[in-house]
Amino acid sequence: MAYRNVALVGASGSVGKIILEELVADGSFNITVISRKDSSATFPSRVTVYKSDFSDRDLEAAFKGQDAVISALGKDGLDEQKKLIDAAISAGVKRFLPSEFSASSQNASVLQLLPLFGQKTELIEYLKTKQSADFSWTGIATSLLFDWGLANGFLEYDIATKTATIWDDGNKKFTLTNEKELGAATAAVLKKPEETANKYLFISSVETTQNEILAALEETTGTKWTVNKTTTKEQVDAALQKLGAGDFLGSFALVRATVYGDIPGLKSNYAKDEVLANNLLGLKPASVAETVQHVMA
Repeated sequence: MAYRNVALVGASGSVGKIILEELVADGSFNITVISRKDSSATFPSRVTVYKSDFSDRDLEAAFKGQDAVISALGKDGLDEQKKLIDAAISAGVKRFLPSEFSASSQNASVLQLLPLFGQKTELIEYLKTKQSADFSWTGIATSLLFDWGLANGFLEYDIATKTATIWDDGNKKFTLTNEKELGAATAAVLKKPEETANKYLFISSVETTQNEILAALEETTGTKWTVNKTTTKEQVDAALQKLGAGDFLGSFALVRATVYGDIPGLKSNYAKDEVLANNLLGLKPASVAETVQHVMA
């Protein structure tokens, strides 16, 4: 039976907003956003907001009557997820979705680039120790977000200046996921609890390369773009230097390296390197051209 009563933690963050928007649009769920007492974030009127002090007892009270809890906490909240799991189990929650929604925390090369993801790996192992006939979990790896990263420049295609930064030869294949598919995948997990129980799922919207994205941008804008060439080594070395100096912005390049990087064992092409859950979750494929046109519009 599908899960209807859903609590979302981290709904005001980048990923949380995407998940919340899709769950609200779907119309099948009774959604409760768990918000910190001092938060000024606002949410749609259809959503119930529970202001919590994030103590064990208050979280358990917040989760009472919920079928599923979704964590979309960012890097600063990853260490709070065990507390969420324990409170969810005590409250009788049936399903927990941890804050994955990015590069796979199950890949050793990703963990070498982003040691912070070690917390995500440990949490999956913790969930495995807690799974039972009454409690299960689902992890969703999306790789990076395509339309989101194009629109805000995170993927290093600057629409305003028509400038792209291309790593190595730009021909490495990888997968990316659009916002709508991230949200749709989350909704599908809630609607297919038996098929998705205790599984780590890989999804994607497109299989592409940096050069293919660049060509689509040039075609859509009718302009030849300026290209700045770089290498995986240059990007990773500069990122580590920034982090060593206390500049957390260096981590952004390391996140991009989980997709663009020419690094052995990275497995960033989920369409070839992993088993995609797209069919299981009813996800429709997108095209690079359509996504670029949507972002530009």
